Amino acid sequence: MTYRRQHTQAVAAAKAGISERSARRIENAPQLPSQKKKERHWRTRADPLEPFWPRVEELLQIDGIIAVTVFETFQDKFGEDAVPDAIRRTLERRIARWRALHGGKKEIFFPQHHEPGRQGLSDFTVCDSLKVTVAGETLAYRLYHFRLAASGWEHAAVVLGGESFAALSEHLQDALWKLGGAPAEHRSDSAAYKNLDADAQRDFTRSYDELCRHYGMLATRNNRGEAHENGSIEGPHGPLKRRLDQALRQRHSRDFVSLEAWREFVDAQVARQNRRHAARIDAERKVLKALSSYYQRSRVAAHRPVPGMPASGRQTTSRASAAGRLAR
Repeated sequence: MTYRRQHTQAVAAAKAGISERSARRIENAPQLPSQKKKERHWRTRADPLEPFWPRVEELLQIDGIIAVTVFETFQDKFGEDAVPDAIRRTLERRIARWRALHGGKKEIFFPQHHEPGRQGLSDFTVCDSLKVTVAGETLAYRLYHFRLAASGWEHAAVVLGGESFAALSEHLQDALWKLGGAPAEHRSDSAAYKNLDADAQRDFTRSYDELCRHYGMLATRNNRGEAHENGSIEGPHGPLKRRLDQALRQRHSRDFVSLEAWREFVDAQVARQNRRHAARIDAERKVLKALSSYYQRSRVAAHRPVPGMPASGRQTTSRASAAGRLAR
């Protein structure tokens, strides 16, 4: 077509290396040659999977079986001549297509977009798998975990005892002061409510609302039993514990001389991860609500008891009992 802009049809055809008749047909056609191609619906060679496809469908009824296992099973049974490596990708594609049409129902996930400065989340996670000891004694603890949904800035703290308002209050405030700002919304889960009566739950909710309001945040929590609603913090628990486990393996010991030494170790690993995302964290910090000196002077009491909470839930959960405790 480029030649046709400057030459006659005959000259353009000669320059393009086609006959004048072909040039005339192409020029008069409403569609380009590439647009005329019809999708092929017939095979150009025999189906290599046809002899044993019924058996493949039987194997696919086994929960969790993968395409590679199916391929290797048939290769072991019939030999590499009948089931060559060359048909592996054909088998994988056929299995994927079969599962799309006949497989079980799949969960649907919608990608989320987190606006910087909008949401921070808190949760507690059990870390028994890390098998940490202090002076040779098994340590019963949890990790408090705070995270910004957009940039992924994290804060983690070792908490002795169960989930409580005292632990949430202290460590959430620690996180905000270390971060240097507050998001528009803070979300927590409902686990701390499960052992409380109705009156205590209302008081817990009121205390949580007051804490968040003190820092200019909207207090929210997920519905009970719906952990996926807190996915931006529930999901990152795994990577956090894996990083700690890998660091402990490199340390060649899971025993610490003191509880403070274990806390410092956790702080160092979290800070290391935050440095990897420094650029996007700095960008989000710019849109966080600033913390004034008023907040620092009037820090919410971390250990105000909630009426009706069991004594085990009110116990001091961390370093906050030290005299003259100040926010970092």
